[in-house]
Amino acid sequence: MYYIVKFLVRLYFRMMYKISIEGKENIPDDTTVIYACNHRSNADPPLLGAWSKGKFAFMAKEELFKNKLFAWLIRSLGAFPVARGKGDTGVIDTAVERLGSKRSLMIFPEGTRSKDGKVGRGHTGAALISARSGKAIVPAGICYGEKLKFRTPITLKFGTPIEPTEYCEVCDEPNPRQLVKLKNRYMADIKLLVEGEPEEQIEVKENDSNE
Repeated sequence: MYYIVKFLVRLYFRMMYKISIEGKENIPDDTTVIYACNHRSNADPPLLGAWSKGKFAFMAKEELFKNKLFAWLIRSLGAFPVARGKGDTGVIDTAVERLGSKRSLMIFPEGTRSKDGKVGRGHTGAALISARSGKAIVPAGICYGEKLKFRTPITLKFGTPIEPTEYCEVCDEPNPRQLVKLKNRYMADIKLLVEGEPEEQIEVKENDSNE
């Protein structure tokens, strides 16, 4: 059932939009991972999931489960509800559990949709889950113009996996400062995938190459 829904979702996106994929070779084949992606629309979870490897799970705000048809779709693709702003600490345990049950996890660390397409500062939830589970974080970027409409070109990009041991100890209660460092790393990678290198950095590289 899962792969049938995944195939249908992929077919739908191919019909509705002009999809291109970059960096899929960066996704490990032999283990589950945490996808940390920018967030622009409600289409992001099924879009990202349709081209991710294997089965996956993702957090979704509880309001999305009010529509029965949409709730069925996202549950079929591995969604589980989270109550935003209510201190729902159990969702971390659920996420770690899903990672241990051969499902990769999808997280949108900005916590809300971007209105201008720019990548926000993000939260440490993905870092905490990575540190507790020992699973790598794969930064991802969903890139398109100002609005998502019929036949809009969309590029889905996957970056290089980030191992939690590069920044923090893998344990049940990781150091908060280390989590922030890990968060800053994957948010910087997501920003690079979505927005590209800042113009000043490009100019510096060009000047260095001309010397």
